[in-house]
Amino acid sequence: MNKSELVEHIATRADLSKAAAGRALDALTDAVRATLKKGSSVTITGFGTFAVTKRAARTGRNPRTGAAIKIKAAKVPKFKPGKALRDAL
Repeated sequence: MNKSELVEHIATRADLSKAAAGRALDALTDAVRATLKKGSSVTITGFGTFAVTKRAARTGRNPRTGAAIKIKAAKVPKFKPGKALRDAL
């Protein structure tokens, strides 16, 4: 499912126009992005938790040459599904 299909699904299920559903989806993704940028987590009960974790620096390999390269430490977003979502699958 891509974004336009998700917007259409939200519009149908929530009895909204596609424009309103698109704005609602954009507001949700903006709120999650802003909260994660601050270093906090977002928990949606029954769905899951979005959080930021730190990935340590490590050594990798250049696939073309096979030479060792250093990969910097980074902050990465993670999603942990909630119990209701896991049970639904």
